[in-house]
Amino acid sequence: MLAALPLPNAAQTSHPAAGHGSATAMTADDQADLKRALDAYDRGDLKSAEPLLAALAARYPRSYEANEALGSLYAESDRSDLAIKYLHQACAIAPLEAVAHANLGAAYLKSSRSAEAIAELRLAIRTDPRNAATQSNLGQALMLAGKPAEATKAFAAAAAAEPSDASIAYNLALALFESGSLKEASTALERIPAASVTDQTESLAGDIAEKLGDFKQAIEHYQAAAQSNPSDANLYALTVELMRHWTWDQAYKIAAFGASRYPESIHFVVAEGISQYGGQHYPEAVVIFSDLLEKDPDNALYADLLGRSCSAIAEDSSAQCTGLDDFARHHPQNAQAATYAAVSLLHRPAAQQDPAEVKRLLDQAIAANPHLPDAYFQMAVLDQSQLEWKESVGLLQKAIELRPAYPEAHYRLSRAYAHLGRRDEAQQEIALQQKYSQQAKDSLNAHLQEVVTFLVKPN
Repeated sequence: MLAALPLPNAAQTSHPAAGHGSATAMTADDQADLKRALDAYDRGDLKSAEPLLAALAARYPRSYEANEALGSLYAESDRSDLAIKYLHQACAIAPLEAVAHANLGAAYLKSSRSAEAIAELRLAIRTDPRNAATQSNLGQALMLAGKPAEATKAFAAAAAAEPSDASIAYNLALALFESGSLKEASTALERIPAASVTDQTESLAGDIAEKLGDFKQAIEHYQAAAQSNPSDANLYALTVELMRHWTWDQAYKIAAFGASRYPESIHFVVAEGISQYGGQHYPEAVVIFSDLLEKDPDNALYADLLGRSCSAIAEDSSAQCTGLDDFARHHPQNAQAATYAAVSLLHRPAAQQDPAEVKRLLDQAIAANPHLPDAYFQMAVLDQSQLEWKESVGLLQKAIELRPAYPEAHYRLSRAYAHLGRRDEAQQEIALQQKYSQQAKDSLNAHLQEVVTFLVKPN
């Protein structure tokens, strides 16, 4: 997971000599007040500096010094609207002063007004191109505007001016990563001294390694990030990375730890369930997804995951899978959910099965999506459970028409042909079942990968 950029650099506090740009010359007493205010500001005593500067800016609205210093003070105290007001006035009075444009650009950046920030920061750079703080702020503004390739140039200039600044090196690496320059991003991170490496650095290094296809390195970086700072984001990134590469047991352990540490973060619970499902611990997955669906009965993802888990259990799972029936009842347009609910009913002991309800659910699924092969297949399973072999043939042929590489349908069709005395056709279907078995496994894995990819998004 990518970490956020650091906050914009603070206002630059070098001030020109008193009297610069004033339309009306200050009195000797006011010049003394200005000096006291600037001295207090430079000492960090903003409380003493503010009333002096505010009074001077009111008496001398064309004073560059008073407006620039007051605007910078407001910027440092996170009063962006006031900062922009006075810094804008300072830029109008002295349009060639780089520091005023730089500070106005930083104020715009703090207010997430990227276009205005870029314009002001570029004006500052024209006069002062080697200012690392200004270049760094320009890079951040360009990132905010969705222009990482342009941001790399600004961050590179900032890094050249301040090669020991780890935050600039990190931002350069992030911009390179976002612009697709992966190897260059990795090189930029490697320049950060070990003493300055943070969990953000490790997390970004993990993202880069994953994109470069180096799973082992990615895991090591994500683990280092989580060990340095076991935050929700770092633990979740490690969990997702483990699941991406089918390391289910380890993923489950990290997800369980994350869920215990951050009980409000549902994504860890979902990750626990998917890890159990991926590791073929289907009953445990059913319990997790059933609980999630009970708490959020309209969540289609939970219903899908519960349906898949219930379908993978050969024995009765009616106690945990009843949520599928309710979901299908309240979401008649979700064909897959209705199909899963029907499968759950078919898995119950014979004495508890309700063929009429199974048929109703499958009819509902086909009505909602007449191109869903699973619904036709399960309807055929229902027919075969009632020894209606001839009736199942057309349904299985329809399922295969919609999904030719459907090994279970070919197997069921072979059984139907065998019962109907069509031996040659039965043998052909068995051969097709064997041919498509591996493809079906790959298809299931691809779907599971889609679910894991979904988990990367915040819940």
